[in-house]
Amino acid sequence: MEHPENSEQYKGLKVNKGISGVPTVNPYLKRRLQRREYTAPEFVGGILQGNITILSQAVTLVESSRPEHQQLAQEIIEKCLPYAGKSVRIGITGVPGAGKSTSIDAFGMYLISKGRKLAVLAIDPSSERSKGSILGDKTRMEELAREKNAFIRPSPSAGSLGGVARKTRETIVLCEAAGFDAVFVETVGVGQSETAVHSMVDFFLLIQLAGTGDELQGIKRGIMEMADGIIINKADGDNVEKARLAASQFRSALHLFPPADSGWTPKVLTYSGYYKLGIREIWDMVDEYVAFTRQNGYFSGRRNEQSKYWMYESINEILRNNFYNNPAVISMLKKAEQQVLNNEISSFVAAKHVTDSAAGLL
Repeated sequence: MEHPENSEQYKGLKVNKGISGVPTVNPYLKRRLQRREYTAPEFVGGILQGNITILSQAVTLVESSRPEHQQLAQEIIEKCLPYAGKSVRIGITGVPGAGKSTSIDAFGMYLISKGRKLAVLAIDPSSERSKGSILGDKTRMEELAREKNAFIRPSPSAGSLGGVARKTRETIVLCEAAGFDAVFVETVGVGQSETAVHSMVDFFLLIQLAGTGDELQGIKRGIMEMADGIIINKADGDNVEKARLAASQFRSALHLFPPADSGWTPKVLTYSGYYKLGIREIWDMVDEYVAFTRQNGYFSGRRNEQSKYWMYESINEILRNNFYNNPAVISMLKKAEQQVLNNEISSFVAAKHVTDSAAGLL
């Protein structure tokens, strides 16, 4: 007898049979987690219909380093290319804390209110130690994350800004094919990523702050020359006059730079991303730039130059990957490395020996 309490001597007691051990893992979970494997035509069909789930899976393929995923991703991109190129691509950069994510949330809601569809591609810096990323941009874009006409995709830089930039450019093609007519590319902050992002967008927007100390710190020649528009954030409350003063200083600084190839003179505006003040004026500026550069032919000419630039960047990446993954080259590198450590040859001579020897292998 399982429970002695159910014996005759305990007539007033009754203990029911217990439930057998329940598995701690939901048996339906495995079935639920299994994704359907799509073919390239099915991916393309879903993307052209604007299916966000299929678009997200296609972007995951683009970001994957597995050869079979890369092959499928390139097939999808090739089929989507005829439907791409119809959006306005905007790069957004600024120092950490300038309010990039808050501003994108405000800008995005303004564009969606005008009937636009927006894709936000955020490059998130990866840890040099753990190689991980927080990928937390969606948490700072609260309103935009709930919109059905918005697609937010943070991507880890994974230590290679060139690599993630190439994948971001391919993701832009997929987003445009899915019907998004505005694409934001947010950078990790002022640094080397700006050059890569600048080479894949139509309009480069620089977000600055006022009243943070030395105003000249914001007037950096490299980043200022790339900017098509400069906006001073947090122009609200007691900071309005400081923002206006900073805007005046930036306008004066812009006169020191040579004219842009586009013929466009960058504008400096003030706004508040948090209180959504001055947002309309910023997008009037972007629309004016797009109309101006389309009229003088710079818009299409720049896109052609960007395509050529990324062709050569892709060649460099393929050569680099083939070089470092070649077994013979790996063996030569180990030998050369030991010679350098033993002070038998210099680093430069070792590099030349390895590359000369590998020339016939690649």
